Amino acid sequence: MTSARRKPYGVKGAPYAFLVPATVLFALFFALPIGYAVWLSFHKVKVSGLGLGAGAREEVWAGLENYTAALTDSELLDGALRVLGYGCIVVPVMLGLALLFALMLDSEKVRLAPFTRLAIFLPYAVPGVVAALLWGFLYLPDVSPFYFVLDELGLPQPDLLDGGPLYLALSNIAVWGGTGFNMIVIYTSLQAIPAEVYEAARLDGATPLQIALRIKIPMVAPSLVLTFFFSIIATLQVFNEPTTLKPLTNSVSTTWSPLMKVYRDAFGTGDIYAAAAQAVIIALATLLLSFGFLRAANRRHQQEAAR
Repeated sequence: MTSARRKPYGVKGAPYAFLVPATVLFALFFALPIGYAVWLSFHKVKVSGLGLGAGAREEVWAGLENYTAALTDSELLDGALRVLGYGCIVVPVMLGLALLFALMLDSEKVRLAPFTRLAIFLPYAVPGVVAALLWGFLYLPDVSPFYFVLDELGLPQPDLLDGGPLYLALSNIAVWGGTGFNMIVIYTSLQAIPAEVYEAARLDGATPLQIALRIKIPMVAPSLVLTFFFSIIATLQVFNEPTTLKPLTNSVSTTWSPLMKVYRDAFGTGDIYAAAAQAVIIALATLLLSFGFLRAANRRHQQEAAR
């Protein structure tokens, strides 16, 4: 028997060489900014005298002072509550529509499926700022064609940029833009289900509705979990929609969402240390909620598999 030849050193190191570009990009644009934000969150500026002249402003260690101030900040907590209410509208409506559209497109009787699929997905390709500007134009009573039609018909004209309707207005932008992406994810999972499963169900006398409720939805449960996971992250990080609509109404403050408050403190008031602490708290909250949901979903899946 001949002994196996040793691989040249260059061949052994080839996988690591392919990893270098991705590792460098990850370090520069992900790990390094996070580390810098964490470092800033534990510091503050100490002002001596009137704060004028060289050495009057010094960066010093602050410990948990910034975190304590952030956790007791009423503006940040109020913004978190507003985002919670916003998410209670966006997530179920968006995922419900995505699942409904995916089931409809997966039906054998659907016509023009490619065109319909593209039409539903197309709003996702529109940048968030552009979508917010588009809907903001439609929400303004003075320029909206919808308000003109309501006025001609003598119907009431609700102000969607004030009070409670503001949540519906913001949620509508997110649902309009995100439903198509989630629909594609769910529809792809439906296409992966073997046709023999449907055929066996039809032979047993199952109706299309029963097939959808008892076969399709349970089998795409992992995709529903994934889309719900993405939706939670997107909801907690809402920023574009309220920021874009802010010039159109006085109901959206500079601290409407937690990320808007981080932006104001960092670039409005110049307190990057407090903003860094708030950003770290938001990131940790997103991480805990996301992984908590994934763990609960995995535990439920294991319990159902054990039955």
